[in-house]
Amino acid sequence: MALTAVGVLAFATSTACGEGITLRVGHFPNITHVQALVARNFERQGRSWFAPRIGQDVKVEWYAYNAGPSAMEAIFAGSLDLAYVGPNPAINAYARSDGQEIRVIAGAVNGGSALVVQPDSNLAAPSDFRGKRIGTPQFGNTQDVAARAWLMLGGLRITQTGGDALVLPTANPDQLALFKTRQLDAVWTVEPWVTRLEQEAGGKVLVEEKNAVTTILVSRAEFLSSHRKTVARFAAAHRDLTDWINQNPAEAQRMVREELRLQFRTDMAPELIARAWSRLTVTSDISLEALQRFVSSAQQVGFLHAVPDLSRLLDVP
Repeated sequence: MALTAVGVLAFATSTACGEGITLRVGHFPNITHVQALVARNFERQGRSWFAPRIGQDVKVEWYAYNAGPSAMEAIFAGSLDLAYVGPNPAINAYARSDGQEIRVIAGAVNGGSALVVQPDSNLAAPSDFRGKRIGTPQFGNTQDVAARAWLMLGGLRITQTGGDALVLPTANPDQLALFKTRQLDAVWTVEPWVTRLEQEAGGKVLVEEKNAVTTILVSRAEFLSSHRKTVARFAAAHRDLTDWINQNPAEAQRMVREELRLQFRTDMAPELIARAWSRLTVTSDISLEALQRFVSSAQQVGFLHAVPDLSRLLDVP
C-alpha cells in the first residue's frame, strides 16, 4: 500500500508539473490481444506506434495479465489506466462500482474462443458433460461465464464450486498440460490455446464463438475524465493500428509470433499462428447491444444481479 501511495503521488506530481503522462496499459499474452502484441513489437524495433500519435510527452507502459478479473483489480487499485480485456470482467467491474468505474472505448477482437473436447470423447451437448471437468482461464472471465451459461442452458446445475459439472478456472498454459494428461475433459479458452489444444493434444472444437466479442479496450473512468484528449488519441491510434493489422496480416502474424517468443517465452510455429488467426476478426467496432448480451449471460450464471444503467459503460472519446 505504501508503494502504491508513493507511485500515485509521483504520478500526480509529474502530471501537475507538466512532465508528461505515463499511460499504463494492460493486456494478455494471447493472440486475441493482437493490437497490444503488435504495438509492443513495434517498440522492440524502435518504431513506437502510439508515441507519435498521442504525443511525445506521453509514455506508454505495458503490463501483462493472465485473465480479465486480474486486470480489473489493477484498474480498481489505480495501477492501470487502460486495458485490453474480455467484456465480462469489464461489465462485472462496472456493476461492482455501480457504474462509477470502467468505460469501454473501443472494440479489439471478435471470435477466437471455443470449447475444445478430448479427441475420443462423445461429448456433443451440455447434458453429456454431467460429471465432467471443464477448464476456463479464470473465474468470472469471459470464457468462464460462456462455459457456465452454455452448460446451464442445456439443463445442468452449475454452481461456483461444483454442480452437475465442474468448471475449473485454470491458467491457459496449465490447461494444455492438464488436457494432455486427461485431467480435464474439455477446455473453453481463446487463441492461441484453442489451436494448441487441437494441434498438440488432438482436441476437437465442439463450440466455436465466431462472432462473439472477445476483446475490448477499456479505460479507468477517472483517467478518461482527467485525460480525455490523451485517451482519445490512444483510441484513434488503436483504430489505426487495427486497420494496419487487417491490411498487413502476414507481417502482423510475424510480429505477434516474435513478441510471444521474446516477451513471454512462448514459441509457436507460423502455421499455428495462421490457423489461430483464421478464427479472429480484428475490429475496433463495439456496440452497447453486443455488451448487453454479456450482461444477460452473467445474470444467468449468477455473477450479476442488479446491474446499473449501462448508458455510461460505452464511452468512445
